[in-house]
Amino acid sequence: MKATLRRSRATVLTGAATLVALTAGVVGAVSATAASPTPAPAAPVSVPASQTQQTTHLTEAAALKAAQAAQDAAAKAGRHVSVAVVDRDGNTIVTLRGDGAGPQSYASAQEKAYTAVSWNAPTSVLAGRLAQNPTLKDIPGTLFLAGGVPVDAKSAPIAGIGVAGAPSGDQDESFAAAGAAALGH
Repeated sequence: MKATLRRSRATVLTGAATLVALTAGVVGAVSATAASPTPAPAAPVSVPASQTQQTTHLTEAAALKAAQAAQDAAAKAGRHVSVAVVDRDGNTIVTLRGDGAGPQSYASAQEKAYTAVSWNAPTSVLAGRLAQNPTLKDIPGTLFLAGGVPVDAKSAPIAGIGVAGAPSGDQDESFAAAGAAALGH
């Protein structure tokens, strides 16, 4: 009986030791997987002025004024066009699609505006450059047809105005120029 009692105590002690080890393992695992406290956000870093550059942007109101002036010039001439004004980075600020403008005119106006601001030149001038460098037309988002004019401030391009849908690129470009003229260009 003593031998049986000793075995029972040994079993109980072994079971208790196993339970303690198991509990410690579970607690350790839970502690290890608990989320670390979120670190405090870093303080903003002040960059020296010599490492920054200020840029000028066309306002939404000015872009709308230019687009409407171009659209009005086209309507006065009896033409149905789309007009796009893009910022320096080629992002569209405003687009107006005139009643009756062709479905291709919307995208074409945006591409002409982007092309004009990218090279800071009217697209009619840039179209002439294709003879010397035909791969220019392969640049995504560009269209080397007359109808786009750049807008600049402080001798730097800040926007492009593109018009598409008139029977000729010369007419498109004259309407885009009317939009730029509304801004004082």
